[in-house]
Amino acid sequence: MNPSIIESPVVSTSNHLPVRRPVERLLSALDQQAERSPSFISRSLGQYEIGERRYPLPRYVYLGERGGGDVIRIGLFATIHGDEPEGALALTRLTGELEKNPEIARGYALFIYPVCNPTGFEDNTRHSRSGKDLNREIWRESTEPEVRFLESEIWTHAFDGIITLHSDDTSDGLYGFVSGAVLTESLIEPALREAEQFLPRNRNHLIDGFNARHGIVNECYAGVLKSVPGIARPPFEITLETPQKAPLHRQVEAFNAALKTILIEYRYLMAIAQNI
Repeated sequence: MNPSIIESPVVSTSNHLPVRRPVERLLSALDQQAERSPSFISRSLGQYEIGERRYPLPRYVYLGERGGGDVIRIGLFATIHGDEPEGALALTRLTGELEKNPEIARGYALFIYPVCNPTGFEDNTRHSRSGKDLNREIWRESTEPEVRFLESEIWTHAFDGIITLHSDDTSDGLYGFVSGAVLTESLIEPALREAEQFLPRNRNHLIDGFNARHGIVNECYAGVLKSVPGIARPPFEITLETPQKAPLHRQVEAFNAALKTILIEYRYLMAIAQNI
């Protein structure tokens, strides 16, 4: 994994303006894969204006081989905090592996949103350029364009599962937030266990201000990225967190291991449910 892809902005000696990190560089491997793979499609959500520039919100769709039942729709979201691009790199790693081992994604349609906060990534800031923490704005009548796009996607596709990737600079280990469907905890435990091949788990009783058990947190902040509130059959919702101070390649591999495990376990649980 090339760390120069996410290096911090530097200052131009000519005009003293910050040189922003190009989103296109972060997405280059995904774009190349979309060009050569019939299973992987690049479809931007649309564009929004910031000053005199127009920004696309990137979206990719990976279509797995047909399974035995209905297509399982999963939303994978990363870099809603602009200074956490580790998740985008992990999604690149995952999709590259799916090309080599498509059985993992059999029966799935994976909707991939690798950079949910393009201006925050460019500026290497948690917030978007408007100064808002986008992961506190979801389903709160926000006027932020990125939030409006993401809410529309979540509403339109009625995902069976939503997975969000974050990196925490205050944690020494892996952990995750869970909500939604009853089976969610049946997915996150094996996912964290597989990810522990690469990074330790945070086993503190208090994580990010919330009570935790074996690295699993059942509460969360208001306004985080999640499914439409109040729906009768919520999807499983998992937020995976890696320790941001850990080596980048270990974070990417930990995310990759966790994501593959969730896909395999969820398909297995759905197959059992259909046979009951």
